[in-house]
Amino acid sequence: MEHTAGYWVWFLLIGLVVGWLAGLIMKGRGFGVFGDIAVGVVGALLGGWLAGMIGLYTSSSIGAFLVALAGAVVLVGLIGLVKRA
Repeated sequence: MEHTAGYWVWFLLIGLVVGWLAGLIMKGRGFGVFGDIAVGVVGALLGGWLAGMIGLYTSSSIGAFLVALAGAVVLVGLIGLVKRA
């Protein structure tokens, strides 16, 4: 599957939004632009993996966004636990 430059720009923008929202939901202040992108992208991967493990699949953009957000929230929670230790 070939992806255009526009695809990657949207991918990173969605990662930024998801990471930022996850920081707000978890009562954090965020991780900066690049940190939010990283948390959003890794959280999206984590959310997709977890959703697949429990048998949840989505074909809609909104569903994919919510799965990415859930994964990012889980990731922010894990980061918070590691920072406390």
